[in-house]
Amino acid sequence: METLNYLLETLDNLFLIIAAFIRSLFADPHSVWANLTMNVINFIIVVIIVVLAALILILLERKVAGWTSQRPGPNRLGPRGWFQTIADALKLMGKEDVTPAGADKFIFKVAPMIIFCLPMMTLAVIPFGDGLAPINLDLGIFYFVAISSISTLSFLMAGWGSNNKYSLLGGMRAVAQMISYEIPLLFSLLGVVMITQSFNLGVIVEAQGTVPFIILQPLAFVIFIIAGLAELNRAPFDLVEADQEVVAGPFTEYTGLRWGLFFLGEYGNMTAVSALAATVFLGGWQGPAFLPGYVWFFMKVGVIIFFMMWARWTFPRIRIDHLMHLAWKVLLPLSILNILLTGLGIYIYRFVMGG
Repeated sequence: METLNYLLETLDNLFLIIAAFIRSLFADPHSVWANLTMNVINFIIVVIIVVLAALILILLERKVAGWTSQRPGPNRLGPRGWFQTIADALKLMGKEDVTPAGADKFIFKVAPMIIFCLPMMTLAVIPFGDGLAPINLDLGIFYFVAISSISTLSFLMAGWGSNNKYSLLGGMRAVAQMISYEIPLLFSLLGVVMITQSFNLGVIVEAQGTVPFIILQPLAFVIFIIAGLAELNRAPFDLVEADQEVVAGPFTEYTGLRWGLFFLGEYGNMTAVSALAATVFLGGWQGPAFLPGYVWFFMKVGVIIFFMMWARWTFPRIRIDHLMHLAWKVLLPLSILNILLTGLGIYIYRFVMGG
């Protein structure tokens, strides 16, 4: 039994042990060079997570789509089609990179780079395990929401820089949709902040040692998932690229690898939003001790990602007026109501405990 407990503890602290070993290679484990080396390693790990998540999730998306619609999905290249995503990536890299003659070349080329970089910046503050946050930021939630909101700018840049009416219309739709849904998404997180009195994601995870916040904040969790889907521009909220109306929206003029960066950015952002939901509402890395904390964390993230994929291939695309109605007349009032109920609950709890 002692050997098993030691093994579980070692697995749980595996990455911390590796980090301590790397720091021990320096004369001063906490010197500027040691900290810089660890920051570079953390950055590389986050990049690997984003790229691998995108490659794996693209294939899983197709498998879920096939399962939902009773089709086989990719089943030719490699065992059960598992190499299909690699073939598609190679195909995209080999395609011609076309820039429209009338486009604003700088804005046109920078937009996909921004959308691809944002998931790496947001995942940097997510605690993947006990003490495994690449950056332990006291304003973690604030930073996450602030950085993720920049994606609105990248869609507008893509639409404007393409010099295409369909692209511009899709870009303006993105601005209207994403700004509208950012408000209830932010408000849905305030209930958890009120309970924990902290923006630090590590503190929020530790506060869920007994009860995950999905039990205390079920309405906030539902609002967050719906608003998160709209922020990601995924069906049934994919009005930004509604093919029957605006062709491919802001992506219409993009080809090859630049189009692929938008695609990778979508799955990277889906991973980031799911990671935030698992951290704030599902207890993050907290779980029974028979599995390491980071395993529990990625399992929770996987469940949320599967739900998002299931929703995409189950519900039809909604109309733009229904989309805006849901944000402003349903989710926003409900998120404000949740804040009021949370404040009332905190007051009653303190009154009872104080009495």
